[in-house]
Amino acid sequence: MLFIRNLFKRAVSTPEKKVIVGNFFSLSFLQVTDYILPLITLPYLVRILGPERFGLIAFARAFVQYFVILTDYGFNLSATREIAINRQDKEKVEKIFSSIIAIKLCFLAFSFLVLMFFVFFVAKFRSDWPVYIFSFGMVMGNALLPVWFFQGMERMKYITFLNISAKLIFTVSIFLFIKESQDYIYVPLINSLGFLIAGVLGLWVVRNSFGIKFRRPDLENIKYQLKEGWHIFISGVSVSLYTTSNTFILGLFTNNTIVGYYSAGERLIRAVQNLMAPLSNSVYPYVSKLANKSREKALIFIRKLTIFVGSGSFVISLVIFVFAGFIIDTILGPQYRESIIVLRILAFLPFLTSLNTMLGTQTMLPFNLKEALSKIFISAGIINVILAVLLAPIYKHIGVSAAVLLTEVLVAAVMFFYLKHRGLILLRQPRKSETMS
Repeated sequence: MLFIRNLFKRAVSTPEKKVIVGNFFSLSFLQVTDYILPLITLPYLVRILGPERFGLIAFARAFVQYFVILTDYGFNLSATREIAINRQDKEKVEKIFSSIIAIKLCFLAFSFLVLMFFVFFVAKFRSDWPVYIFSFGMVMGNALLPVWFFQGMERMKYITFLNISAKLIFTVSIFLFIKESQDYIYVPLINSLGFLIAGVLGLWVVRNSFGIKFRRPDLENIKYQLKEGWHIFISGVSVSLYTTSNTFILGLFTNNTIVGYYSAGERLIRAVQNLMAPLSNSVYPYVSKLANKSREKALIFIRKLTIFVGSGSFVISLVIFVFAGFIIDTILGPQYRESIIVLRILAFLPFLTSLNTMLGTQTMLPFNLKEALSKIFISAGIINVILAVLLAPIYKHIGVSAAVLLTEVLVAAVMFFYLKHRGLILLRQPRKSETMS
């Protein structure tokens, strides 16, 4: 708390400071809950289901994640920025809200048609079709939940309440309904119900607490929102090429058991990475506004934030690397000894992704370098897919883990040198005389 107060002391006015700190702690509570609840259900699930069926569920989740990316379309950043800038103008906010929801519903319908094609015409998907159908509910709930609206309005407490409600429904239901390996079919259904309830409640809050109504959007607004979100969407697709796609590629070249080993280790790393998100999500709307007003103040603020986040995430990554064996044995059990090497290879992802978030989301986007960011992610995604396709058939879960790590290192290096070339990296704190001139 002391560091957060000092971080905002000079750069942020008192009212804005209260909003950002409040949002930070709301999202921190959410991320801590996101961290604790999976640690409660994950050990239970992996033991009940076993590596093979746990791997099947992970493969299905990776597949439908492509539809989540499509329906998100970068709006969690582009629409957040639009709402943040125009939030005092209710009519403008309603136009933005209506356009985004209309686009998401169209993408949702298209996604369902694509899912049906795979389920009916591809043998690998047809044999376990209920798992994929039930998993699609996650796409529906995610499309309906207006996270971008609450972030733009800087009212993160609603996101916290809705997401925790969904996670609690999932957690309680897992222990009530999943009793043996044959119950695996209900895991994606339970997960989807939580997302759907959160999505419907989110729209209800927008209407009843903010007075925002859905109005038929005009074509110009829809085109504008699609254009604004395009580069961020491409970045999201590219990022998926070295996150979600690794599980998917591994499933195509190996089997569900190998996917289970990889997914179990990766899930632990992703849970840790989620702990880094609250601070970034809380300050992004503020950094976007600050970058428009003062380039120097924005860069000073980003530098302080990067030092704090980077040092903290490095310590966490080091601890994971050293104690990987103990973590796997304690949380996952002896069936998942093959996941130890996965966890050890991926241990420094929290450090690397936190740096990439600071360099990308908190620097390149506020300074309108969306196109460059897209190119970096596209290149990295292609490289990762090539590495994963080459390594997965030979080295299986170990090869895919190495591909992920190498790709994150590449992204961090390219972003750093690009921003340094553009003069958007502060390697030292400027003197007062330099900031005043």
